[in-house]
Amino acid sequence: MYFPFYIAKRYLFSRKKHNAVNIISGISVCGVALATLSLVCTLSVMNGFQDMVADLFTSFDPELKITAREGKTFDGQDRRIQSMRTWPEIEVLTETLEEQAMVEYKDRQAMVIIKGVEDNFKDLTFIDRILKGTGQFKLHDEAVDYAVPGIELVPLLGTGLQFVDPLSVYAPKRNAKVNMANPGASFKREYLFSPGCAFVVNQQKYDAQYILTSIGFARRLFDYSTEVSSIELKLAPDANLAATQKKIANLLGPGFLVQDRYEQQKDIFHIMEIEKLISYLFLTFILMIACFNVVGSLSMLIIDKKDDVTTLRKLGASDKLISRVFFLEGWMISFFGALSGIALGLALCLAQQEFGFLTLNVSGGLYLVNAYPVSVHAGDILFVFITVMLMGLLSAWYPVRYLGKRLLR
Repeated sequence: MYFPFYIAKRYLFSRKKHNAVNIISGISVCGVALATLSLVCTLSVMNGFQDMVADLFTSFDPELKITAREGKTFDGQDRRIQSMRTWPEIEVLTETLEEQAMVEYKDRQAMVIIKGVEDNFKDLTFIDRILKGTGQFKLHDEAVDYAVPGIELVPLLGTGLQFVDPLSVYAPKRNAKVNMANPGASFKREYLFSPGCAFVVNQQKYDAQYILTSIGFARRLFDYSTEVSSIELKLAPDANLAATQKKIANLLGPGFLVQDRYEQQKDIFHIMEIEKLISYLFLTFILMIACFNVVGSLSMLIIDKKDDVTTLRKLGASDKLISRVFFLEGWMISFFGALSGIALGLALCLAQQEFGFLTLNVSGGLYLVNAYPVSVHAGDILFVFITVMLMGLLSAWYPVRYLGKRLLR
């Protein structure tokens, strides 16, 4: 066995002349373990919230979305886009058209985003699992077009989930000048009926603004023919997302954006990543303070083992070898503290996933989940372990490098 490691291990687990040294060493291990536990649990909870938000958007956002880099619309009949319908990687391709409009129901009005989609939209997303009401997802039939609004628009317009009177939709006529004598003549008016349901994404961006309807209605309302705002894609189960995204981008060229779900909600996920980074930095600072205990523990150990150091020198040990013994001692304190903290942190995360003993409904508030969501990522665990080890190396290096020379003189 490596000689300095053997001596360091004996020093860590054997009794010292002064009991205080054992106590301080134990406190050092516990301090590092608690800081490590906090890092594991906090990062896992942040991952849990991020995964929860991603699941919410999964019900509405497509796997890949193609939009024009400049302008609001582009030709959906472009031969390059139509060629993608035959690709084995693509399971569903649907055209969508989004524009702002004003809706009116009886005496209430609201500005909304009309999103016209094709009939295969329900195959593209998990729309069925976010519907509220007794009706089914329906865009049109032989006679009328239907509106599936966001849930927050229902009380705003006073329609209820099943409204009887049609919903009036107004949009300015495209490429037409406003008639100041009769402003109402500058707007087109169409009607939407209720299928008896509304969708709930639990994101105000969608729930308070969007109304889903058929793409035929949207093109008729906004005076478009084959134009689309975006092409939304669902990939085959065995397709590689990154490879398919790159293949589409190469096909369409620089004039188009091809975004995955995270890129479609870039602002939200970027904010969550910043929150996670700030939490990591704050807890790393606490870890650094906890590692100061290692400095005190090593300093007292060096004093306690002066006689052993004299014996080792008489046996031919160099100052470098003796310093390495105490350096490994400090590193082992951080190592066992890291292992203990990670093990306890993983146990707490698994218990929270299984039993949800830390709840969110403290004051009777309404939350999407009853308990803190937890998602353990192997990359985060490895990152935490590396962080603790680096802090441990620094906290062991200082007392050995500077204090050891004075205390062992």
